[in-house]
Amino acid sequence: MLMAPYRRKRAVNATELLNRRSRGIRDAGTLIRHNMKVLRGILLQDNRDFIKAWSKTSKSTMMYESGKIYFENYQNCYSCVHSEPQVLYKLPKKSKLEKFEDALLCQSPLDNTLASSSDHKPSLLVLTANNWLYRLSAETGEELQRVYLSSNHKFRYLGWDVSQEMFYVKSVQNKDTVLARQAGITQNTVMHLAVFHVFPLQIVGMLEINKKVSLWCLTATNCPPVLFEVSCTDNSIQIGGYPWHYIYTPPHKRHKGTHHICSLKDSTMATNGIQNMNCCSLESDGIFFHPDDSGRIIHVGPATINVLKICGELNSGLPSKVLEDFSMATHRNSNPTSQVTVTSSGRTVKKRFHQLDDDPDQETFRMVEFEDELDLLAVVVTNGEEGEGRAHIRLHDNQSGQLLRTVDLVEPWDETYRHELFFDKDTIVHIEQKNSNFCCHVYKLKAVSK
Repeated sequence: MLMAPYRRKRAVNATELLNRRSRGIRDAGTLIRHNMKVLRGILLQDNRDFIKAWSKTSKSTMMYESGKIYFENYQNCYSCVHSEPQVLYKLPKKSKLEKFEDALLCQSPLDNTLASSSDHKPSLLVLTANNWLYRLSAETGEELQRVYLSSNHKFRYLGWDVSQEMFYVKSVQNKDTVLARQAGITQNTVMHLAVFHVFPLQIVGMLEINKKVSLWCLTATNCPPVLFEVSCTDNSIQIGGYPWHYIYTPPHKRHKGTHHICSLKDSTMATNGIQNMNCCSLESDGIFFHPDDSGRIIHVGPATINVLKICGELNSGLPSKVLEDFSMATHRNSNPTSQVTVTSSGRTVKKRFHQLDDDPDQETFRMVEFEDELDLLAVVVTNGEEGEGRAHIRLHDNQSGQLLRTVDLVEPWDETYRHELFFDKDTIVHIEQKNSNFCCHVYKLKAVSK
């Protein structure tokens, strides 16, 4: 028997291990990637399937994030780690003054050494109606820190600046009252922003957004140069890709339904840079840069999903090209429904409207979710041919688009209601809103007998 030569293992200190882990190489990073590869293989086995394990209804909004479901405005938290969700904590009932206005879930980076051991664990940042900012343990609900914001301004919203490891607390927008306008009194302050550093929780400063400052910049002659400017529909623009590009729709009627892809460097239109699904549907098609940071673009229509890639070089001087990486399509009847009907009396009746591309009676793409750790695309497809709306999830390989398996949802899918779907490793969460009621359905990966 031949044996491999002995290699002495070099001692590695904790700092180097954390540095490697933060970059996803060797040791912990390699182990995590290996585990996810194993889980993906198990998930795609014939003797495994996603089985509905749990449902819960509520009168208030439900939220899912990082393996946890929040009910009663973040007062109650359930963990989805187990075979069916279990209560992590239930906070005591709050008065109207202590009502949670907004919340953010934060998790510390693995390569940072923080002052307190509690800082290394996930926490929930909560803004209350009486202007307190709390940091709660995401596992127990225990209060870890509190900060009083202001007695002069009413704060209501939280938001992230992830790259800077900061978040902001935004006040309500000041509006001139009718009486003030009649008296000729104008309110110059639009809103206030309180900016915080996350690790550790520290205030950076308070910023006032003021009309006078904005107006002065517009009447002044020495304004700073504009770095980027484009006129677009609904002020909607997306930036991404490699080299950097942006996607927008020009604000002209003839461009409705088109998406233009241009270089951010000089606004040159990419070759094949105008994408149009030519949809006739109630819901417009959606287009966005792929969340996997590959620089690709996902274009979602009711019957087709195109994954596009941008091909170009930084200093070539030639426009980039937009090419199809792969495409997905629904299974539909190739014979369109006739627009002319002959009655029993022989009278010809012509339909006024064509069937919409996203009509609930035919198979239709509704949404796309990306599971980054398993490198899978979860595509929600609905079909109401049998009179009741049903949905299934198609799992596609993120790199090739190959269909790997299909998961049927048990509950009906009524397209007139609002739906959210989350695919998180071995868990699928479907949250639907029916009028004033909310319902959460949880599916878990389980072994099944075939």
